[in-house]
Amino acid sequence: MKWTGMYLLGYIVLIGGVLAALWKMGVLASIGTTWTVIGVVILIGFGIMIAVSNSGTKENVEIDRK
Repeated sequence: MKWTGMYLLGYIVLIGGVLAALWKMGVLASIGTTWTVIGVVILIGFGIMIAVSNSGTKENVEIDRK
């Protein structure tokens, strides 16, 4: 779980950097606040899905039946 949290934190920092760049260029002003928030929520959800899918090792459990 530790690495999943670190991945998600890094992803949120990346989104923050992209949003800061778009704000500085004036792109966010033309898009509007509502669509910006919707996009951020979608990106954070996508980051959570990637972080969870890449976390941990996948092992097969074998059951001995007698």
